[in-house]
Order: sequence, then C-alpha cells, then structure tokens
Amino acid sequence: MSKHVCLRVMTMLFLTITMIFTAFSVSHVSGASTKGELLLKFKPGVSQLCKERILSSLALEVLDEIPQIETLVVSVPQDALFHVESALSHNPMIDSVEENRQIPPSAIPNDPYFGSEWHLTQISAPQAWDVSTGNANVIVAVLDSGVDPSHPDLASKLLPGYNFNDNNDNTTDVYGHGTMVAGVAAAVTNNSRGVAAIAWQSSILPIRVTDTGGYTTYSLLAKGLTYAADKGAKTAIMSFLIYGGSALSSAAKYFMDKGGLAVAAGGNTGTNQSDPDNPYILSVSATTSTDSLATFSTCGPYIDLSAPGVSIMTTVRGGGYGSASGTSFSAPLTAGLASLIFSANPTLTPYQVEQILESTAVDLGTPGYDIYYGWGRINASKALSAATGITPPKGDTPPTVMITSPSNGSTVSGGITVSVNASDNVAVSRVELYKDGKLFATDTASPWEFYWDTVSDSNEPHILVAEAYDTSGNFGNSNPATVDVFNIVDSIPPAVGITYPLNGTKVKGLVGISVSATDDSGISKIDFYIDDHLKNTVYTAPCVYIWNTKSVKDGWHTVTVRAYDSFDNWADASIRIYVSNKK
Repeated sequence: MSKHVCLRVMTMLFLTITMIFTAFSVSHVSGASTKGELLLKFKPGVSQLCKERILSSLALEVLDEIPQIETLVVSVPQDALFHVESALSHNPMIDSVEENRQIPPSAIPNDPYFGSEWHLTQISAPQAWDVSTGNANVIVAVLDSGVDPSHPDLASKLLPGYNFNDNNDNTTDVYGHGTMVAGVAAAVTNNSRGVAAIAWQSSILPIRVTDTGGYTTYSLLAKGLTYAADKGAKTAIMSFLIYGGSALSSAAKYFMDKGGLAVAAGGNTGTNQSDPDNPYILSVSATTSTDSLATFSTCGPYIDLSAPGVSIMTTVRGGGYGSASGTSFSAPLTAGLASLIFSANPTLTPYQVEQILESTAVDLGTPGYDIYYGWGRINASKALSAATGITPPKGDTPPTVMITSPSNGSTVSGGITVSVNASDNVAVSRVELYKDGKLFATDTASPWEFYWDTVSDSNEPHILVAEAYDTSGNFGNSNPATVDVFNIVDSIPPAVGITYPLNGTKVKGLVGISVSATDDSGISKIDFYIDDHLKNTVYTAPCVYIWNTKSVKDGWHTVTVRAYDSFDNWADASIRIYVSNKK
C-alpha cells in the first residue's frame, strides 16, 4: 500500500485525534494519567509505513506482539483509552481493536482435606477408563498461575513450559490455582497416593499467564494459547471468566487449526451474561452432586457444556490435597475428558471431539440446549464409546471460495476492502489474495478481509483471485474478479501558511510555530526549517513545532515550512522573525 490512502484515512480522524491529545494534555497536567493497553490487529495488505504512522499519530507504544495471530499490544494513556479505541475501530485499515482487560482468578480452596472424588463417579469415569486412560503424547496445556513442580502427583507428568508473565522458563505456581487445575485434569492416577484424575496418562504443559495475585490478561492468554499450539498440545485449559475477544478468539482458532481444543471456565458470578457462543472456545458451567446448577455458576448463550464443579478434590500447592469449588474445576474435568477422547481415537478433529462431548452429555434442565447447562453435563463413558466408532471427515474436499466485494467488473479508487467468503467441510485455515497473479496478502481468521490501496496501482483493469486452504492442506480458488482502478492524479500543490508567529515578530525562549495546510487529497506531512536546516517533521494534527530559540544567536532568522499532499506535491511558506534572548 502507498502512503497516500494511509494519510487520507488519518486525515479523516483529525477531530478524534485532536480530542485525544486534548484529553491527554489535561490529564497529564493534573498528574492523573495512567497507561492502558489495547490489542490491535491491522487488516492484511496494510503497509508497514501506514502501520507506523497510525501508531505514531495516536501516540501508541508497542509493548508486545503475538506474531502467530498478527496482534500488537500497545499502550495508551488511560484517560484517552476510549477515544483511541473508538478512532481505531472506525479506521478501515484496522481488523480488530479491544482493551487488553485484566482477568481475575476464578476460585480458591474451600476444604483442604475433603477426600471424596464424587465427580469422577458422577460422569462415569471408571467405565470410560475401560476404553482409555489417556496417552502421554496427548498434552494438556494448563494456562494459569503455574504448577507446583515438586508435587508427588504432578512432578512426573510435567513438561518444560513457559512463563509469559515474567518471560522466562520458571513455571512454578505463584498463586496455587494452577496446581489445583492441573490435578483435576491429569494428576498421576492408580499410584496408591493422593487423588485420581480423569486423564491418567496425559502429559501436562504448564504455562504461567498470571501475576502473583492470580490475575491475567487477554494478551497473555492469547500468547499462552499460541505457544501451546506450537508445542503440540491437544487441549488447553483456561480457568478464567472469558467470553471471547478478537485476539483470544484468533488464538483459539490458531490452536484449533493446529489440532487442539481450548476449554474455559464459564464463570462464577451467578449472573446471566448475554455474550454469544464462541466457536473456538468450549465454555463450561458447574454442576453439583445432584446435577443441579451450582449457585455461583454463570450462565448465558456462550455456555457449551456443564461439569461437576463443587467440592472437587485435587492437588494443592506444597504437595498436599484439598477440595475446591468453581467453574475453574469444571473446565479441567472437561478438558481431561477431551484428552481421553483424543487418546482413544487420534484421528478425530477438535470439532469432532467437541461434537462428541456435546452429543453424549446428560441433558439437564430444558430439553436440548439451554443457557445454564449448555448441551448437558459431560458423560465420560458415553463419550469414549462414541469416540471409538467415529471416523474422521474426508480431508480431500477442497474449500469453496468466492470474492464478494468488489464485484467483477466494478470500478474502484482509493483504499478499499476486499471481502471473501470461504467454507470447508473441516475448517478453513487461511485465505490468500492474489492480484494480477502475485500474492498480495494472507488472512488467517474470518471474516476474510483485505485492505487494498488502489492508488499504488495503475489506472487499468486488475485481476483478483482468492485461494482458500483447509487444515488438511487442500485448497480451492475463486473465480477471477476483474476490477477497474481509476484514481484521479492530482498535480495541484497544497495551500500552506504560518499562522504563528507573524512575520517580523520579535521572539524569545520557546516558540510554538503553528501551520495551516489544506489540500483536497489530504496533507501527508509538514517539514519545519530554521535557516534552511530541517528541524522537525509532523504527520498529523496539531501542526505545531516547538522551537527553542536559545539554540540560535540573537538576530534575524528565517522560518520555512513545506507541506506535502498525498500525491507528493508540495508548497512552501516562510517568515522572518527576530530572536532576542538577551536580558
């Protein structure tokens, strides 16, 4: 993409940006400003130059990156967070933007020495173990506060993991929550010690994503998920109250495309949340020993399944055992069962495993799906029986794909969004867009959209073709779309003037040089010169340069500004001012 459309889009955001800078200035003066964080993803096709200028225009600092899902973690003054997010959400170059929210832990131990593992009998786990007790190659990733590496019922199951909170390899549990979660899913079983777990043989990949208080963020969870996917994990447990979010959904899709199933806690607020179902995250509510919904369990359309979550006996940090309640423990029980299904039939896709869990669940509440129990309470015995009789879908069917916008034969100009529909009998993993036979950009998550700055191309017909790939590597092509590019070439320079200080003015100390510049195509940049020496360049409003006149000798000096429009036409304006810093 050329810089022209990039800068025209930035010009459209002028008023919003000005408001942001005004809000920041007020809070900065009062000392009240703190930093917030956004998760930001650009549309495929946006140039690096445009990305850098958009970040610069909003004073955004890149703190971190999740390269697998092409997402940036950026900082912004807290007082300007809403305005910045709003400005970016209306920018056609932005794929998604959301606050990087902090997520609290979901539960703590409530009965340290309660020894009844009623939940395993409730879900018919002993009968399921006649089919499979798991496989060490089926890895369960625990995204939490770490796992106690010396616990006798966990130590032999732990793989080397990673600590994304501190960016090191130390995954020791700093809060206690992760050790309990890991024990429910995959503690050592049948060893005459401690507790039994649903997935006897599965290995545990500890991934620390919390601080010492048990809090995490969407960005850390997304990084943990992509890491788990790259390490080959088949299930991932996120025992936090999460409903979705663009970055986390992209990470969960990445995990599913790699062959894994992400499972999350449904939440312990006891309220009804209206968030929709997330197709890439399996959310679980909590049930009691009588198969009623736990009073603390959150409900809503995003709930997929339910599982025991009251007084669940498990491992405790420090080598002991205890019981805990919460959807934090319904989630690992469900993820552990998913691991058994993957072990019993390694050919199954994550989508098939989810379908098995849901179709074999014990229907509770309203017949069929409901927002309290989802598709029902998990049943391990029925799930394992179903898993052994299912064959994987045929992986030789290519995806179907078509370009929905712009339409074939249409005329376009400026920056446009190219939209693509793609579907597959298994799953679409990515869509590639080709322009005139050459790869233009790749999108890895739906909606499949690309940003094309047509100003970069000649005024003539161009051919677009979309190519979609499924998770088996099969691909399908769209019919070609011929699009006629027509952009008017502008040769008229911008109008520019120095509004302050006035020509012939006597100045001293710090002087704000203000500029007014306009052009039909937008202003791309303004250069500030003092005595023919370039001092500064600005790309966005306000067009002001603060000049410290003490850096020059007293006397007459020439101030020149040069304004460029989006077609690289330029014009100068100059004044002469007298510097007098002598007392």
